[in-house]
Amino acid sequence: MDPVRHLRFSLSILVGIIALGTCGYAWIEHWPVFDSLYMTVITLATVGFREVHDLSPEGKVFTIFLIIFGAGIIAYSVGSLIQLMVEGQLQRLLGRKKLEKQINKLQGHYIVCGYGRIGALICREFATRPVPFVVVEKDPNLCEKLSDEGLLFVRGDATDDDTLMEAGILRAKGLITAVTSDTENVYITLSARGLNPDLFILARSGEESSDKKLRRAGASKVISPYTIGAGRMAQAILRPSVVDFIEIATAGRNLELQIEEIRVAPDSTLVGQSLVSSGVRKDWGIIIVGIKKRDGQMLFNPAPDTGIEAGDILITLGEPTAIHNLERIAALEPPHA
Repeated sequence: MDPVRHLRFSLSILVGIIALGTCGYAWIEHWPVFDSLYMTVITLATVGFREVHDLSPEGKVFTIFLIIFGAGIIAYSVGSLIQLMVEGQLQRLLGRKKLEKQINKLQGHYIVCGYGRIGALICREFATRPVPFVVVEKDPNLCEKLSDEGLLFVRGDATDDDTLMEAGILRAKGLITAVTSDTENVYITLSARGLNPDLFILARSGEESSDKKLRRAGASKVISPYTIGAGRMAQAILRPSVVDFIEIATAGRNLELQIEEIRVAPDSTLVGQSLVSSGVRKDWGIIIVGIKKRDGQMLFNPAPDTGIEAGDILITLGEPTAIHNLERIAALEPPHA
């Protein structure tokens, strides 16, 4: 039986035996209800107090049976309570230790600060990839939800350095601060940048005036969900087909078409080749929409003779299987057949 149900069941029986004892003394000895209740409680508790009134022979027999059954029920109830406390404490302790071990094993992961509406959607997208991530959240109710969903999380304030260290910020690839307060986002960005100068930090901005502050605090990129949402809604009216295409191409769960970015490793066979000689279009049916060079320059719709260099990021459009194979080639792994 579940420990909580176990405890509820035993407490129900205990209440029942107290009510039975009260009614028994009131009926057998003709005592007032309060005196009967008091006699029942001191009898069940076995504290050794003297009787409220002298007992008749029938009352003494009733008391004997009340002690025999009542003492057992109290022991049963106390045992259930101890079981619930010990098992609950033990489960929480073991669960926390297991969670800490899993977080300590992460390398090149992302830290998501805040599990509100925006943070939850980000985590959902990461989970579909899958991308390793850990959530930092201080709300106990949201932490309970994270635990139920089986997600890695650290309970604490993301503005605190110790909390970020517990989330593995020194080993992390990036951090997303998505809490609702711009002030907290600034503090989180400052803390994260101070702990890991090379970390990619994506910050959420609620007000336009916060963009510059977040960038000065060390954010690599600042995004306003409200600005993006308003622009997306306008484009859905002005260019509905374009919006439909983008949604199809960027959906991680889409099985027909996907747009993705692929970084070229220094020793990849793609290095030194042009787009046409690499066979990306001919052999894999992948369209190179753009190339982001190491210096940050973005080449849109590159020409077929454009050379591929180490560290280039290829913006690709094609079938997920073909893109996955290209990712493996770019990372020096054998492609799947």
